[in-house]
Amino acid sequence: MRILTFSALIFLYIISNFTTSVYLYYSIGTFALLALVISFKHTRGLYRISGITFLFVATLLFIYNGLPWYTFLLYFDTMLGVLSLFLVLPFINSIIRVGLYDKNLSLLLQQGISDLSKLYRRSFLVCHFLGLFLNIATIPLLTNSLKTTLSQIPKNVAEKFYTQNLLRAYALCLVWSPLEIMVITSLDITNNEYYKLFPIIISIVLIIILSDWILSSFKHKSLQIEVDFKTEILYKSVYKKILQMVSMLVILVLIVTIFQHLANQGFLLSVVIMLIPVSLLWAFLIKKIKRYFLYTIPHWKERTKGLPNYFFMFLSAGLFVEMLSLSELLSFLQDTFSVLSEKTLLFYLTIGAFFLFTSFIGFHPLVSLTLITELLNPVLAEVSSISLTIVLITCSLSTVLYSPYNLSVSILAEQLKLNPYKLGMWNLLFAIYFMLVSIFIAYFITLIF
Repeated sequence: MRILTFSALIFLYIISNFTTSVYLYYSIGTFALLALVISFKHTRGLYRISGITFLFVATLLFIYNGLPWYTFLLYFDTMLGVLSLFLVLPFINSIIRVGLYDKNLSLLLQQGISDLSKLYRRSFLVCHFLGLFLNIATIPLLTNSLKTTLSQIPKNVAEKFYTQNLLRAYALCLVWSPLEIMVITSLDITNNEYYKLFPIIISIVLIIILSDWILSSFKHKSLQIEVDFKTEILYKSVYKKILQMVSMLVILVLIVTIFQHLANQGFLLSVVIMLIPVSLLWAFLIKKIKRYFLYTIPHWKERTKGLPNYFFMFLSAGLFVEMLSLSELLSFLQDTFSVLSEKTLLFYLTIGAFFLFTSFIGFHPLVSLTLITELLNPVLAEVSSISLTIVLITCSLSTVLYSPYNLSVSILAEQLKLNPYKLGMWNLLFAIYFMLVSIFIAYFITLIF
């Protein structure tokens, strides 16, 4: 029932982007409401609390706005693009497993390591590349791979190593990933194109990585370790796999960009539509199409069954943002951002502070991004789109490093049996540094252009 409802809702949403029909919009609303009811039974923790809160406040705002009762179904579509991406991501995740890309990269952790500083850089690179495709599954995979090696060092040092190494590598790979929802949503908000942003965003990522590696070399250079490896690594094979991954990522961006222009659609919808065809093409090119289908279909079903948390929270949050934007309650904050937009640096710093604040009170960064879009609407046409896109991407994804409510921090905290707040504090200063570097670079770009 979950799979059928979620799939039907997303299918109708995709169709609605190419045609106009009031019956179609009401059908989407009906399935969205059904998805909410079904998802509620399977939600837990913060997702349930957040979803209920958003839904309750949104309903009050609907009554406050004095809208006709039968239009209630028409306000659930704000987050459907995001949920569409969650539904199709398993198709690209599967190709990494089927093509054994994860195993080949994990072998890099087993050979030629003599000190903790070198292991830090090696595991950083492996996590960075796997995170592009495996997403959050990368963190438990690498945690288990490093467990034996890190058992040689003091527990408190190992805990900080996991936290700072894996979360930083994962967050920084998301910043330039064309598959990351925060990147895609930011591009849609500012009506920008990925290829224009890429040179700047990858430069920021390289600056931050270099800073982190220099810092880690001072912290870990005195700690010697031994890695007991059983499999002789073939570097040629590993490099071939990395080249294939990068090549297919470039092909995906090219195909999505072409489709975006031809179909006159946003980057998010274009990625959702083209992700499955590109994944099939990839499986065909590496001659694993049969194995791909055998693995992908059960994997997709399993992942789709695990989406109720996201459907419940994001559908509720979407309704909340829609109702809030229709009310006059945002006018004060919109006026504030309008005034700040005339002082560019302060404007960008305020956006960074907004994400920092909302991440600690339990807002998912995607909800914060959607909410700040409403606050920025009056000035979006006036501010530099490239610079604003950089600020939105980096500040929203910095939460991956420290927010106790973020899935990345929660999963690692569960793996290490530690308090997520404690983990977040180990990365907070680094996250602020990352935001500040990005904001000042974005500001510098506005001065030039």
